[in-house]
Amino acid sequence: MKSVLALAAVALAAAFPAQGGLRAGVARDGATPTGEEALGPDATLDECLAYAAEHNPQLQAAVKSWQAAGEQAAQAGSLPDPQFGYTYYVQPVETRVGPQRQSLSFSQRLPWAGKLRTRARLAETAAEAAREQLTAARLTVFYEIRRAYYGCYYLARAIAVTEAHVGLVKSMEHVAMARYKTGATPQTAVIKAQVELGLLEDRLNSLREERLPLRTEVNALLGRPRDAPIPWPTELPAERAAAADAEWHEALGRSNPQLRRQQALVRREDLALDLARQETIPDLTFGVVYVDTADAEMAGVSDGGKDPVMASVSVNLPLWRGRYRAGVREAHARREAAARALADLRNRLGAELATAISRGRDAGRKVRLYHDTLIPQSRQAVEVARQSFEAGQADFMALIDAQRLLLELELNGEQARTERYRREAQIDMLTGKGLTARND
Repeated sequence: MKSVLALAAVALAAAFPAQGGLRAGVARDGATPTGEEALGPDATLDECLAYAAEHNPQLQAAVKSWQAAGEQAAQAGSLPDPQFGYTYYVQPVETRVGPQRQSLSFSQRLPWAGKLRTRARLAETAAEAAREQLTAARLTVFYEIRRAYYGCYYLARAIAVTEAHVGLVKSMEHVAMARYKTGATPQTAVIKAQVELGLLEDRLNSLREERLPLRTEVNALLGRPRDAPIPWPTELPAERAAAADAEWHEALGRSNPQLRRQQALVRREDLALDLARQETIPDLTFGVVYVDTADAEMAGVSDGGKDPVMASVSVNLPLWRGRYRAGVREAHARREAAARALADLRNRLGAELATAISRGRDAGRKVRLYHDTLIPQSRQAVEVARQSFEAGQADFMALIDAQRLLLELELNGEQARTERYRREAQIDMLTGKGLTARND
């Protein structure tokens, strides 16, 4: 098990080299890590993906299914087992040359050559479909890991932003208290600051509580104990240049493993249809029979005691034509069902890709809007409101509202950035490029 999965991870790393980090769970000192030591709280996304390639139970199951399908090809193309028979004559058969006491027989059925080739090709196509299913499982698991990893980023950033605003409101409370003591501000300003601080601390506690289920989800994807430490990234790489929509849809049709698997299943049904038509071709069975004969009881008999050897050939007669025609119709219906399932899958994946592209583009637009325009303006508004309050020119509630708006904008900006990266991961999964953290 470990050797097979390790080879799969090594092949994966060779075909799709990661951008930094460890490969296939290899530790920095060159030793192969085990258990929780393989990943720490500072693990990179590439390290998480490499670890999952070897330890995720879903991928382990897919590897075994692929191996099992590959072994079927070797079985399907082989001849049927030969038949050996032994007969003991309780009552010897008396013949002129002597009594026959026992016989040995050997026979071998030889299917029509085309049947064996078709069966072997059918099994090979099924193994090809299993290989594509394994690739699809990898892409799905890696997408889920990337999605959860970006969720960890958002949660860490949301906690940091909220903590910063807690500090900001505390400073507002101190200013309000100082002004209240001098009689420059009514007590309601202090109360409003304390209420706002309580709401922020409650929100912060809720965010911190979300770390437990998210950690459990990440460790489940990695195949680790639910309480193992996970990374909480506070930075993400620079945004990747977007490709044209047509390029993504072309990559979907060319590289999506779900489509490639369904295409293999269509080819398998084509072969099954050919095999159903070949079932009407008779098979030949060749045999040899050896009979043990005792010496003749009468003297002077020529060939007395000679053991006869007989060769035989037989052929099955496919007389029940209705059964074979029904088999052909069944195979044809299965082939049409597989073809229509392929068309449906292509349509659904195309729609899913279009949605991911659109929402990713919209998230990118929001990121630029928030970080380039709205958040700087809101920070400026908070500062202006603070200065106006301290100068006695504005109500304290205006400062609270400005601070509250800034918090929402900063959280929305981080959420939009997280959504942008999640949609990028989804596009990579659909186009067959999601076997590393980023595919630039």
